Amino acid sequence: MSTRRIRSPFGRVPYQRGTYACIGAALSLPPVGVALVMASPKWPAALRVLGFCLALCAALVAMGAPRAARRGCVRLANRLLGTGLSAPPESPLSPWGDRLRTSAYLTAHAAVGAVVTAVTCLAVFMALVLPSVWLSGGGPVASWGWTPHVEYGWRGMWTAVVSAGCLAVAGYAVVGGAAAMRPLAAFLLGPRPAERLAAVEAQRDLLAQRNRLAQELHDSIGHTLTASTIQAAVAGELMDSDPQAARRALSSIEETSRAAMDDLDHVLGVLRAGQSPTTPHHTLAGLGPLTDRVRQAGARLRLETAGDLAQVPATVSREAYRIIQEGLTNAMRHSELAEISLRVTARDGWLEVELINSLLDARVPFRPGREQGHGLTGIAERVRLLRGEVSAGPADEHGTHWRLAARIPLRSLP
Repeated sequence: MSTRRIRSPFGRVPYQRGTYACIGAALSLPPVGVALVMASPKWPAALRVLGFCLALCAALVAMGAPRAARRGCVRLANRLLGTGLSAPPESPLSPWGDRLRTSAYLTAHAAVGAVVTAVTCLAVFMALVLPSVWLSGGGPVASWGWTPHVEYGWRGMWTAVVSAGCLAVAGYAVVGGAAAMRPLAAFLLGPRPAERLAAVEAQRDLLAQRNRLAQELHDSIGHTLTASTIQAAVAGELMDSDPQAARRALSSIEETSRAAMDDLDHVLGVLRAGQSPTTPHHTLAGLGPLTDRVRQAGARLRLETAGDLAQVPATVSREAYRIIQEGLTNAMRHSELAEISLRVTARDGWLEVELINSLLDARVPFRPGREQGHGLTGIAERVRLLRGEVSAGPADEHGTHWRLAARIPLRSLP
C-alpha cells in the first residue's frame, strides 16, 4: 500500500488528472474575463465587486445552459477522471434543474482546476529553479517573500530533496483535486431518479421487443421447417411415380423458405440497426397463401371465414396470423395427412379463431402435459397481451381431436 501511495503521483493516471485540471483552469478564463469587462472600473469598489460576482454567476449559468454542456462534462469526466457516469438522455428539452446542476459542476471544475493548476505550476517551478541555482554556483532565490540562499557544493544538496518534495506536492495536488471532483461529478452530473426510471423502462421495452422477435422467429422458422420437412418427404416418395407432384412440393418448399428468409431479414435488421429495412406484412390478409402452403404439404384443411377481416386492427390481425400459423404448425407436427378445420370470425367487437385437428392418425399421440410446449405458450402470451381468451386441449373425451380456440377483442378493453 505504501509503495502504491508513493508511486501514484508519478504514474499515467495523474497526467490525465492534470489535463482535467488544466481544462478546468481554461474554463475559468471566459467567465472571469466577461465579469471583469462587465464590472466597470468607474464604479465604486462595493458596486464593482457586486457587479463582478453577478456577471460571473450569469456567465457560469450560460455555460451550463446548452444541452451539449452536460453531455460534454460527462464524457470528459468518464475519460479523464475515471468515472462511470451514464450518458444523459437525448431529450429535446433539458429541465432547468439539470442545467443549474451542470453550471454548478462547471463552477467547481473551474475553481478546483485553477487552484490545482496554480499549485502544480508553482511546485514544478520551484522544483526546477532550486537545483538550477545550486548547479550554477549557488546564490539567493527570491520567491513569494522568501529568499533562501543556495550554497554551492554539498551544502546545497538540500535543494534536491526540496525539489523532489515539490514534485510530490504537485502530483498529490493533482490527485487530490481529482478525488474532490469525482464525487461532485456523480452528484451533479449523475442521472436523476426520473432518468434512472426512464432507463429501466427503456431496457424493459428493449427486452420485450427482443422477446417478441424471438417469438416471431419461433413461429416463422418452426412453421417453415415443419412444412418443408413434410413436403420434402412427399417429394421423395413421389419423385418416381408422380414427378409433377414432386416438383410442386419442391416449389412449395422454395416459396416457404423464401418467406422465412424475409422474416429472418426483418428480425436481423431490427437487432443490428434498431429498425427494420423491410417490413413483412403478415396479417390476416395473407391467410390464403398460408393455408395454400399447408394444403401443399399434404394436410386436408377446411377454412371458414365470417365477418370483414380487412377491418380488423393491424395489431390484432398480425397476432392472429401468428396464432393461426403456430396452430397449423402444431397440427402438422402430429400427422403428415392432418385433417384440420379452421374457422376465423370477426363479429360483435371480437375476433374468434378456432382450429380443430384430428388425432386419429397422429404420429405423436397426445399425452397429459404436452400442451405446455413453447408454441402454445407463445400463443397464450400473444392472446394475453391483447387481453383476450385462449384455450387448448382435447375437443372430446376420447381424445380423437385437438381444439385450439382464441378470442381477441378488436378494441382495447377498459
